[in-house]
Amino acid sequence: MQEARSPEYQAEARELAAAIAEVTEEELLEIAQTLLDAEPADLFGATEFKVRELAHKIAAKAYEQRLAQKKSATTPPA
Repeated sequence: MQEARSPEYQAEARELAAAIAEVTEEELLEIAQTLLDAEPADLFGATEFKVRELAHKIAAKAYEQRLAQKKSATTPPA
């Protein structure tokens, strides 16, 4: 069973989720359009791969947002 999260943790999670949503709006819209454009029989195959590619872009942007929040970011060597 998962432990209850603190209110501070929940607030931070919501902040991160909002940041992710903001930077991935275009990819989410493209996923929705791709799914609407596809006939039910065509949802798999090429459509599936396009949606998967967009989902990977969303995940990459989510990681970027999380890493941008880190206060102990390293600097490149001099």
